[in-house]
Amino acid sequence: MTLQAHDDTVSSVIFSADGRKIVSASYDHTIRIWDAASGKQLQIFRGHTDRVFAARFSPDGNTVVSCSGDGTIRLWDINTENEVMTFKRYSKKIWDVNFSPDGKSIVSGSQDNTIRLWDLHSGIEIKQFLGHSKDVLSTQFSSNGKMIVSSSNDKTICLWNVESGERLKQFKGHSDRIMRVKFSPYEQFIISCSLDNTIRIWNIGTGVKWKILKGHFKYVNDVKYFPDGQTIVSCSSDNTIRLWNVESGKEMQTLNGHFHAVKCIDISPNGNTMVTGSADCEIRIWG
Repeated sequence: MTLQAHDDTVSSVIFSADGRKIVSASYDHTIRIWDAASGKQLQIFRGHTDRVFAARFSPDGNTVVSCSGDGTIRLWDINTENEVMTFKRYSKKIWDVNFSPDGKSIVSGSQDNTIRLWDLHSGIEIKQFLGHSKDVLSTQFSSNGKMIVSSSNDKTICLWNVESGERLKQFKGHSDRIMRVKFSPYEQFIISCSLDNTIRIWNIGTGVKWKILKGHFKYVNDVKYFPDGQTIVSCSSDNTIRLWNVESGKEMQTLNGHFHAVKCIDISPNGNTMVTGSADCEIRIWG
């Protein structure tokens, strides 16, 4: 299924926790909600004044958070379709934003090299995590909410203790900016993708690189584990989506269909469906 409504690059696509909806963010300054089964556009949120880089559902599915090149993080109520909060404006771009597992806080990664933790109820900044020397491009909570993993233009990945703000580990190996970093389903590993055209799997316990996945011949823009932890999917500026076997590190399948760089990818909670967004302004759902 191909979903067309955005009129600029689709920068982020994410399933809701129940797998019934998809939220997309775009350089056209909008956030859109879609029905995953029918592909029908359900809602559109306007308010950002620059490119929107990421949008995520809250754990309960009632709220969406977004971040933008306009320096703001915005919270949207799906039921009323209203913007309910704008977090403190910065002159710098905010590249990524994510809810905590309990839905009480959000974490953001910014062009000013910082990771910031925000209280969702008050909108107040709780904490900053300092250690990256360039833009923070990706941030994600662990499933228990006790750790955050981040990636940066400085070619490093950092693992943080949420409570103390301490940097627990730093992972080095990529030779260019690291676009995305994600925890594996059982959180023994983290996976990263980079403008060096590679995907890397890291052992959290040892802090050592476990595998390098090579096959894309242009930038790797996003990467995600399937729920079973046995398969990885990646998307690239070479216009392809690739499936990888985690154990062997070998490519299993290449999917074609987008005509420009594939910027973002997500997998439904049951692992049966994928969604991708591209510089061709299209969203595609893969069964």
